[in-house]
Amino acid sequence: MTPRLTSAMLVSALVRRADSTGGSAMVLAKGDATSGAILLLLLERGGRPRFVERAIGPDGVPVLLPAGPRELADEAEASAYWRRRRERDTDLWVVELDIAGGERFAAETMNLC
Repeated sequence: MTPRLTSAMLVSALVRRADSTGGSAMVLAKGDATSGAILLLLLERGGRPRFVERAIGPDGVPVLLPAGPRELADEAEASAYWRRRRERDTDLWVVELDIAGGERFAAETMNLC
C-alpha cells in the first residue's frame, strides 16, 4: 500500500497554491479530514461551471474524473448539484476553484499527473 496525503492536506495545498498564483479557491463544504472524497467546482473567470472529482482510476492510480451534469446553466444549478451530493455523502469535500486551466492546475497540485 502506498502512502498518500489526507484529503484535508490536499484541499489545503490546493487553496494555498491557487491563492499564491492569482487564482481563487474556496472550501464550500468540509468533509472527512482523512479520507473524504474531493469534488471540485471549476470556474473560469466566474463562468462555465463544471465538476471534476478525485477518484481512483482503472489502474488503481488517483485521477480527476468528470462529475455531475455536463451542462450547467449557472452557479445556482451547480450549487444545487453539490448540495444534493453532500446530503448523500457528508464526508465529501467541495472546493470551488476559479483559475485558468483549473483541471490541469488541480491535477498538478494533487499530484495526479
